[in-house]
Amino acid sequence: MKTAIITDSTSYIPETLRKEWNIYMIPLNVVIGGESFKEEMDITAEQFYEEVQNEQKLPTTSQPSIGQFVELFEDLSKEYDAAICILLSSGISGTYQTSVAAGKMVDGLEVFSYDSEISCAAQGFYVLAASRMAREGMEPQNILKKLDELKATLRAYFMVDDLDHLKRGGRLSGAQAFVGNLLQVKPLLHFENKVIVPFEKIRTKKRALKRIEQLFSEDYQKGIPLQAAIIHANRPQEASDWMEELKNQYPETEFQISYFGPVIGTHLGEGALGMTWAKKLF
Repeated sequence: MKTAIITDSTSYIPETLRKEWNIYMIPLNVVIGGESFKEEMDITAEQFYEEVQNEQKLPTTSQPSIGQFVELFEDLSKEYDAAICILLSSGISGTYQTSVAAGKMVDGLEVFSYDSEISCAAQGFYVLAASRMAREGMEPQNILKKLDELKATLRAYFMVDDLDHLKRGGRLSGAQAFVGNLLQVKPLLHFENKVIVPFEKIRTKKRALKRIEQLFSEDYQKGIPLQAAIIHANRPQEASDWMEELKNQYPETEFQISYFGPVIGTHLGEGALGMTWAKKLF
């Protein structure tokens, strides 16, 4: 069975890797100053952060239309027998539900929509693993089982530089944001039950990053081969410096740098930093 691998733009997999592994991508949209852009197609992360610095109003985001999914599925049905669609958490977007509905509207292609229950580079781990398994000819049901195994080992923690974005985006209450900014709290956030929730409240950025390192070290010491990604919102130098420190401490781990693109960056704001890791399957 020939299986296509699809993801949405919030996995932030570079175009070169998507081409190398034959990964199909459906973009989400970000609206800035009344103009809509398809992320990873019409606007880059760098352009996004430059644009929003000049905007007083917070950008908004929207999911792909069901028609975009149907059109892609119909095109893929000419070449593939099945498709696995790995999407950002259903707790923060309706993209997954739209994919499920679209899959029922297309003949000749068996569509498996997979809720990553997360986003960004963590979501990308699933996509890249699935593309490798699909290339090896693994059946879709077996690929999904492997993705569930990966999910059991996946961790992701991130901190935001400015709580106002989370508050204005409906991700944090106004009172929490006010108190957090007043006390210079840098809350560690993570995904729990498919939504973004506070993990711990930490007073400084330095301590927040050290706490993430501590959490990573706990998993590293279990002796399981890990892959990891540093994720940043327009802080490439900070991300690079942090990664170099970690590579020196944990040379057996495969590290990479990724980013919070326009859609996720809208909710987290510039300056956010995070780290994700999971068992290395290959």
